[in-house]
Amino acid sequence: MPAAHSRLCVVLVSPRNPLNIGAAARAMSNFGFLDLRLVNPYAVAFRNAKSAMGAAPLLASAREFPTLAEAVADCTLVVGTMDARQRELHHALKPLEAGARFIRRRLMSSQVALLFGSEKFGLSNEDVSHCHWLMRIPTREEHSSMNLGQAVGICLYELARQTSKSASSTTQGKKTPQANAVETERVTASLIAALRTSGYLHAKSSVDAEEKVRRLVRRLDLTSEDAELCLGMLRQMLWKMRHRES
Repeated sequence: MPAAHSRLCVVLVSPRNPLNIGAAARAMSNFGFLDLRLVNPYAVAFRNAKSAMGAAPLLASAREFPTLAEAVADCTLVVGTMDARQRELHHALKPLEAGARFIRRRLMSSQVALLFGSEKFGLSNEDVSHCHWLMRIPTREEHSSMNLGQAVGICLYELARQTSKSASSTTQGKKTPQANAVETERVTASLIAALRTSGYLHAKSSVDAEEKVRRLVRRLDLTSEDAELCLGMLRQMLWKMRHRES
C-alpha cells in the first residue's frame, strides 16, 4: 500500500444505513485506504454494517466522533463531496478528476479528509464550513444523486489509479507543513472573538456569520507557520481591545 494512502481519512457524516457503511468500508479496503471515521453515526446502522465482506478489520478499527471538527482535527485539507447543483455555494467546486489530482499532491506530505454526507440530507452548511473546497462526481443532470457506497468507491478509485505516477513526479525538498484543522480552527475562533470585541460582529451573531468567517480562513490555506503568526497577531489585537475597554 502506498504510504500516501495512509494519510487519507474517509469521513462519513451521520450515516444511517448499515449497507452503505459496509459498502463504503469495502470500497476503502479494495483501494487500500484504511482510515474510516464516522461522525455521529446512527448507532444501530454502525453495529449492523454487515455488507463489508473482506473489510471487517477496517470496520473494527473505524473511529467515531461526536463532531466533525474533532474528526478532521489532524487534517491539513478537508474536502467535501456533493452534487451541489441545487444549492447556493460559497466554496470552489472542483470536478472529480481535477480535485483528485490536488488531493494526491497533498497526500504526499500531510493528512487529508474526504467528507461524505448522510444519505438523506448530504452535508449541512455547518459541515461544509469546515471544508477548504468541494468536489463532485460528473453525473448526468437527470439523475445526479448517488448511493453513498458507490460515491466513496468512485472517488477512491480516482485517487488510487494514479498514485504511483503522482509519487514519482513529486518534487523533492523540504516544504513548510500546512496548518491542520485544529490550528486553522484556533485562528478562526480568535478572528471571530476579535470581530465581536471590535463590534463588527454582535455578541449573538448568527451561525451563518460564523460559517462565513470559517470559510474565509480555510480559503487562505494557511501553513502551520502562517497560522501561528496570525494567531499571535489576533491575540495581541484582542488584548489591546480588551485593555482599552477596561
